[in-house]
Amino acid sequence: MVAEVRPREVLNDFVLKVFRLNGRLLDAADRLTEGSGLTAARWQVLGAVLHEPLTVAAAARSMGLARQSVQRLADALVEDGLCQYLPNPAHRRAKLIAPTDRGWQAIEQIRPGVVAWGRRVTKAVGEEKVVSASAAVDALLLVLASPEGQVNRQALPAHLRDRRKSK
Repeated sequence: MVAEVRPREVLNDFVLKVFRLNGRLLDAADRLTEGSGLTAARWQVLGAVLHEPLTVAAAARSMGLARQSVQRLADALVEDGLCQYLPNPAHRRAKLIAPTDRGWQAIEQIRPGVVAWGRRVTKAVGEEKVVSASAAVDALLLVLASPEGQVNRQALPAHLRDRRKSK
């Protein structure tokens, strides 16, 4: 029996499901990257800079992650020869991160497994549902980046505002 979700809790229910989905996707990504020199986290950072070099801060923003965690991953990717730091004409100190040939080889190594897995999952779920879910996530990302989607700390109960400040 499926528990009834009140309309005002729909987003909360969705968020909790996305957290579970994220865990399953990270587990799948770790399995798909085995033997490639990548992990799910490294693949995520490398994927952020495949199309254009970015600063660590820009890569972190694009993925919704903390700059410090992306910096650690970027440094590890550079140390392992999968990425390189490039001069940034727009900012002397904030270098750009870009894949190396070895990074592209790692991506090409995992691509057949990723494509096969993606096709199997899409077939099992249904392409229309995957496309619809992707569109819903795109819409949520857009709203969450706007003022309407921001958490208004002043609107939180006092005990939650105080706890957030002490962290």
